[in-house]
Amino acid sequence: MSDSPRGGHTDSIDSHDSAPNKPDKKKSRRPANTAFRQQRLKAWQPILTPKTVLPLFFAIGVIFAPIGGLLLYASTQVQEIRLDYTHCRTDAPDFNKGFGPMRGSDVETAFKSSNSSIDAQWAVQSGVNITVNPGVNVTGNRCYLRFNIPESMGPPVLFYYQLTNFYQNHRRYADSFDVDQLKGHNRSYGDIHSGKCTPLYGETVDGVKKPYYPCGLIANSMFNDTYTSPELLNPPGGRGNETRTYRMENNTNIAWSSDRELYNPTTQSLSEIVPPPNWRERWPDGYTKENPPPNLKTWEAFQVWMRTAGLPTFSKLYQRNDTVAMAEGRYQIAIDDFFPTTEYRGTKSIIITTRTVVGGRNNFLGIAYIVVAGLCIVLGVIFLASHLIKPRKLGDHTYLSWNNVPASKPGGSTAVASGREIRPGEA
Repeated sequence: MSDSPRGGHTDSIDSHDSAPNKPDKKKSRRPANTAFRQQRLKAWQPILTPKTVLPLFFAIGVIFAPIGGLLLYASTQVQEIRLDYTHCRTDAPDFNKGFGPMRGSDVETAFKSSNSSIDAQWAVQSGVNITVNPGVNVTGNRCYLRFNIPESMGPPVLFYYQLTNFYQNHRRYADSFDVDQLKGHNRSYGDIHSGKCTPLYGETVDGVKKPYYPCGLIANSMFNDTYTSPELLNPPGGRGNETRTYRMENNTNIAWSSDRELYNPTTQSLSEIVPPPNWRERWPDGYTKENPPPNLKTWEAFQVWMRTAGLPTFSKLYQRNDTVAMAEGRYQIAIDDFFPTTEYRGTKSIIITTRTVVGGRNNFLGIAYIVVAGLCIVLGVIFLASHLIKPRKLGDHTYLSWNNVPASKPGGSTAVASGREIRPGEA
């Protein structure tokens, strides 16, 4: 009976069930055996010893001190005069009645001659017919400044205007312009309205919506005071009231070359664009063939203004002379006073200055170097004295906080160098 097919079938099934099963793979959370995953990467940590720290302090002091002295010396070589004319239209005497002295707080000078007299004076002429554009005249105030230059300056001689309390760094203000429009691309009212020029993107003229050119807060608030070149009164060899103009270029080489590449003249039809609100005095009839929009490619004063300042007190270059020195003598400057500053409690000034290889007049960097050098030398002397009087052994474990023996308490435990407490009965 054992040879029956049924019996054979049973044996085959038993032999199949008795085959060894493959073990299941267990999931492991163990990190891979690599130097990074197992935290076996090589590490290096500097050990600050007196032999390395003390020379470092003295080396910094020895190096920084002369650098700070040179920077401070270079700053003192800059010749500079600053005249604040904010209240010229209200405080200066009438031009027809003569000049009056400026307040001492409105005049700052930096010259090599210690016994120099600036004798700054001012006067104002009201109701002057001023030409702002070809064929466009407005009535305004003209401020006159007279001052002495006690010694020859430059070249180069740089002429700046300075504003205070004017926040060009405000986020919404600094972002208010249209890049494509400044590059000369045609931009419709819809393009400007959906851009960053809000709220000065355009207006409706005769039922037609037109964009401002250029749009935005920066362009609309452009500084619009104008200055003449300094005029030397009674020059050497002159006769009577003869004057000589120290000619400065006010639209050449005052903007960065990288900024000049960002602007192009507009190719848009004059009937499709309108000037910003604060430009209406210069373009009272809008942009016309007789009074076209400005060429932003060559208008460097606009390019200088569009580079926003990072601080509320800033100076921007207006004109310069790179070839001829400004001789000593008494000078006069006429200013067409348009830009309002008293409304936002700011001030405006002119600065005539020179420069050195390290830039303009700024004592901060030199003083900072000298202060750091002094601190390093003082700290080095203190640490050196401490090391000589009471030296510490390198790697002494007794200075570790958990090895410090605290004061014994009644009935309490006593700590030893190992940090282990002794229980009662273990002694």
